[in-house]
Amino acid sequence: MSGLTPEAVEELLGDPTNSENPYGFAAAVARDEEDAAPDDLCRKLVSAGFHLNYLPEAWGGEFRSFDRSLTLVRAAARRDVNVMPGTMFGIIAATCLQLHGSEEQRSRAAEILTGGGTVAFALTEADHGSDILANEVRLAPDGTLHGEKWMVGNGLGCDAVYVVARTGERGPGAFTAFLLDLDLDPERGGEGAGLERLPAARTNGMRGIDTARLRFTGLPVPDNARVGRTGEGLEMAVRAQQAVRLMSMAGSLGCVDTAVRLTLDFAVGHRIAGTPVLRTPYARRELAATSAALIAADATALAAARGVHAVPGAFSVWALAAKHVVAETADALLRRCARLLATRSVLREGPPGAGLFQKLQRDSAVIRVIDSGPMANLRSYAGQLPGLLDGTRIAPAGLLDDAFRLDEEPPPYDPTGLDLVVRGADPVLAELPASVREFTSTPEAAADPFTRSCVARLADAVDGLSALAASARGRGADPNALVDLAERHAWLHGAAACLHLWRHNRHLSLYGTPPGSTGWLGAALVHLLAQADGAGVLRHAEGLYPALDAVEALWEGNRMLTALPVRLAPPTTAHPIPMEDD
Repeated sequence: MSGLTPEAVEELLGDPTNSENPYGFAAAVARDEEDAAPDDLCRKLVSAGFHLNYLPEAWGGEFRSFDRSLTLVRAAARRDVNVMPGTMFGIIAATCLQLHGSEEQRSRAAEILTGGGTVAFALTEADHGSDILANEVRLAPDGTLHGEKWMVGNGLGCDAVYVVARTGERGPGAFTAFLLDLDLDPERGGEGAGLERLPAARTNGMRGIDTARLRFTGLPVPDNARVGRTGEGLEMAVRAQQAVRLMSMAGSLGCVDTAVRLTLDFAVGHRIAGTPVLRTPYARRELAATSAALIAADATALAAARGVHAVPGAFSVWALAAKHVVAETADALLRRCARLLATRSVLREGPPGAGLFQKLQRDSAVIRVIDSGPMANLRSYAGQLPGLLDGTRIAPAGLLDDAFRLDEEPPPYDPTGLDLVVRGADPVLAELPASVREFTSTPEAAADPFTRSCVARLADAVDGLSALAASARGRGADPNALVDLAERHAWLHGAAACLHLWRHNRHLSLYGTPPGSTGWLGAALVHLLAQADGAGVLRHAEGLYPALDAVEALWEGNRMLTALPVRLAPPTTAHPIPMEDD
């Protein structure tokens, strides 16, 4: 194993702020202007084994844990999130094959993926979007495939494709999966004999990535192409997508890491009446709210990346909650950054970023919907709420110890433990009372009444969820009540994850702060509780400033803006970029 680390990725790719660096920001913006894919950047990463870090060792990969892979991806994605399709988009097909592929199919996929090739995943169709039960691509009785799949990542250049096609008439059991090897001559059923690969509609963000329409016009499907049993294709695809959400979170975090750095560059280098923007009251408050949002998203994603190891059976909800928190927080964070950058947030040249900020906004918007849009995500979540909150389900104590102890390796990942629904309570909320009790008994809590009050508000809010669920199902209830409750549940799940992270790592330095520091926790809770309540975060602005202190120190120290900071490539240009006074 090469043991590629985030620091090694940083060293490999160099300082992204150097305009001469082919793997830096200027190159990313230039590609974006031309709708070009980051082929050279992807090749550089593949040559170092970056693409092996989502593949199991049994396949020749180097995957060890999702939290490690999350940080590796962030190191690359902070430069250009478009590297993800070119290096890691095979994760969903690979996960599906781990769940129900034959040894021969797994071996073929491993051969392709470890060699730097791609196995695409074809599920959605343009006419049906998230309504996948209405999909029409069908395997005909004569064994040929008909119809068109849409927005297939790496579909134009893939070596094989995992296709979910209709083999029955109704319900989830009407769909079966097939692994189609496209490296075949036409006489053997490959491309040219019933398959057209066509470019999909261009996207506003993540420009230049390979997305395709795969049009099947009688493609012969060999008998050995079926994956698993007839009728289980849709179930396996939905289970596998839980892992994909983790990688989309890494993309979101890569975008916001760069956006916050650009904004801090501006806030330090630009002056108003002789005072750096960073030292003006309004800007400092906005940057504090931005920093709290970043920490909340980072902590939520980190917890999820370890939770899938510890309690994969709960991940059907955990992944939905974390995806919602991270994607929506990234969206709000970028808006705050734009507010501070003002005119410079829309300029395509000049500092800060020379057009990079707009690219980050566009890319983040695509990541927000890349595996499922916000409403589809919440509808799926809402369907599980009645069972989660019926008051009779419990989660065994101690389930989360392995998920949250950052100085210990999480349990081995077992994708077969993923499920369609949670069979018990959400363990993150079920273990909240234990974390609340432990927190309130510490000297750190006694010294920080603000964070203590936030923890009490969190406990009260979670206690009220069951009553809200009962009301949402009552006669005459608002038809949107369950979806609204799903959103509230997601934000409270994120808040509880932050508290668990503090509890289990009280002995560690998190976000560059001294062990046991509660300031970052209070700031993250302000953000998450405000979102849960639909309230403005600035109502409790006094609790936000410790987050800015932490983020500013990480920025000044050239560290990744994450719980366990990573040393970034050393700067080769002046920092920050000087700008004129207003």
